[in-house]
Amino acid sequence: MQTLKKEKDGRESGKIAKSLSHQQETPSASRFAEISIAVMTERNDDGERLIRELQRLRAKVQHIWPLPPQLPSEYDVIFCDLTDDLPSRLPWLPGEPDSALVLIISDQTPFNLRLLHRCAAQAALHYPISPLAVQTSLALGREHHLYERRLRGRIDKLDDNLRTMRSVERAKSIVMRSKNVDEEEAYHFLRRQAMARRVSIGTIANAVIDSQELLG
Repeated sequence: MQTLKKEKDGRESGKIAKSLSHQQETPSASRFAEISIAVMTERNDDGERLIRELQRLRAKVQHIWPLPPQLPSEYDVIFCDLTDDLPSRLPWLPGEPDSALVLIISDQTPFNLRLLHRCAAQAALHYPISPLAVQTSLALGREHHLYERRLRGRIDKLDDNLRTMRSVERAKSIVMRSKNVDEEEAYHFLRRQAMARRVSIGTIANAVIDSQELLG
């Protein structure tokens, strides 16, 4: 019985150790797998280490050097040397990046707060690199970019809702004048029309406004 118990305990311990090992290895590998990354830095020792570390994380890595006049926007993440003219090379508007930007900063790079603000990067990586620094900068850059994109989506939705509200208010005024009804009845009229046609009330409101403008 003691032998059987020891064998069982050994199997259980092995399962737990294997589970813990899997939990430790899976997050970094699976989290960054298949992410497309552009690395824009010289392929020196630090550059090589950066590329190898990103490849170890199973990311799809493309090295680009020298810096192109305009950074490509088809990558999920861009690791790029911080240069004085980098802001002019960014293909997107400030605050609306198409890719997560991670600035690569070396000991020879002078600190320039204004330049950092103009680049509006999501993260930074300082040479000499370490595996933990690469994973941290990649995770921060990616998460910040996705968070900013969600915020922009919410802002766009709020803008759409505001435009719809303005259109509905204008359409109500037109219906009130043309049908000689009060505001509540005008709104219900627009709502009934939208339900009957299976479209949004904003669509009906815009149609009423367009018709009014067409008729003068």
